[in-house]
Amino acid sequence: MTGRLAVVGLGPGSPAQTTPEAAAALAAASDLFGYGPYLDRLKPAPGQRRHASDNREELARARAALETAAAGRSVAMVSGGDPGVFAMAAAVCEAIEAGPAAWREIELDITPGITAMLAVAARAGAPLGHDFCALSLSDNLKPWEAVETRLRAAAGAGFVLAFYNPISRARPWQLGRAFEILREVLPASTPVIFGRAVGRPDECMIVTTLAEAHAGQADMATCVIVGSPETRLVERPGRPPLVYTPRSSGRAAR
Repeated sequence: MTGRLAVVGLGPGSPAQTTPEAAAALAAASDLFGYGPYLDRLKPAPGQRRHASDNREELARARAALETAAAGRSVAMVSGGDPGVFAMAAAVCEAIEAGPAAWREIELDITPGITAMLAVAARAGAPLGHDFCALSLSDNLKPWEAVETRLRAAAGAGFVLAFYNPISRARPWQLGRAFEILREVLPASTPVIFGRAVGRPDECMIVTTLAEAHAGQADMATCVIVGSPETRLVERPGRPPLVYTPRSSGRAAR
């Protein structure tokens, strides 16, 4: 009997931001796989098995979940945010492609979630109101030279940028280097948003400029959004400023 694997996005942290579809997929699972801190956000139902693993064990985690599903069990693989954005859905697909033929027969459902950049953008206003792109600053699975090339190209093309994996103990310098590159391309007044743990009790939002932004304002729980030259900041007395990118490009408006 072939089982089922659901790859589930939990959202950015608040239970209110986990979708009903995700909650139903979790409730239907006999086994829960995921990075330990993500599994800690759940309350397993009676009889559910919990399989926690480390953050850098994505492929091994995917294979273990597929083996369990192939044995006839109903499995849920959890990711923070959305599983298709720098998360477990791609690892599961990679494992299926390279794995035994039986894994291709498993019923696979990928359940979307609210990803970090959407939660941060909603707190700040509408910085993603026009064209944008998301980049991971991690060089674990790609060379740093590729990151720099993409940074320059995206900033030069006028995209708002959302940075995932901005900094860690193993690579504390990448975000600072990214800001150096962007200062060569973008105005110093470009808005920069640091959104840490949005939706959780330790949430922290910082709105600053590219001139003032520094790597010490971020950690691995932070998503960083860097505006385009058209992104605007609207001051509001007694309230946080609104950051938004107009829906029409200045060139198009002319």
